Amino acid sequence: MIEILVLFVVGIGVGTFGTLIGIGGGLIMIPLFTFALTPSIFHSAPEIVGTSLFGVFLNALSGTYAYVKQHRVYFKAAIPFAIATLPGAILGSLVSDYFTGPTFSLSYGIFILIISAIMYWNSSNKKAIATNFDETLFIARKKLGIILSMFVGFISSIFGIGGGIIHVPVMIYALAFPPHMATATSHFVLAVSSFMGVTSHIFLNHIVWIPAFAVGFGAVIGAQIGARLSKKTKPRSIILLLCISLFLLGIRMIVESNLLF
Repeated sequence: MIEILVLFVVGIGVGTFGTLIGIGGGLIMIPLFTFALTPSIFHSAPEIVGTSLFGVFLNALSGTYAYVKQHRVYFKAAIPFAIATLPGAILGSLVSDYFTGPTFSLSYGIFILIISAIMYWNSSNKKAIATNFDETLFIARKKLGIILSMFVGFISSIFGIGGGIIHVPVMIYALAFPPHMATATSHFVLAVSSFMGVTSHIFLNHIVWIPAFAVGFGAVIGAQIGARLSKKTKPRSIILLLCISLFLLGIRMIVESNLLF
């Protein structure tokens, strides 16, 4: 019972952060499940991935609802990007069976180290504080966004995280989106891609339902908090703190894998 309550509180936290910067929350849930709840609750990497992705889906769905009400989702990008993620999401759920034990820890550790570097680079760029949207530039580069969205769906499903960690930087720095519009649009895309990934994981019996609902319902509440905070919060300080956390977690997972040391 205590573990379920803790997961609910964690869900609120990751839902708040994930919605605030448009990345879902799986980046925090995956290490938590791996280090604190294996093997007591989770017995394989696919179970960790599927359960995390369920929480990501509820977080994204709740956050998207809040952002749509705020009129911050750019549907001309959100709909084609979301459709493009679907094939990758299905493929990722199938491939996730091969990421187990040390291989999973090593792969995920390297992945989030790369993510932390990307986020740090984003936080230092002047475009991170832009407020104007260049729709002409977006139209010219729309195909790039669609191609990358296919990859986002795969990454989201295989690692049980939100693809917003890739989508948000691409939309800000390659497609000229203001950060607040990028995070909101990314959340819409994430809701669609994670739904397809969750559906695949359900059929593959990868979801442990009690912790999934506990962290998922917490994420629903956190998403509403994050959407409200995003109106008043400058993202750079939050991103920098998250970069440090992700870097430390990445190093720890690589060390825990015992494959490089």
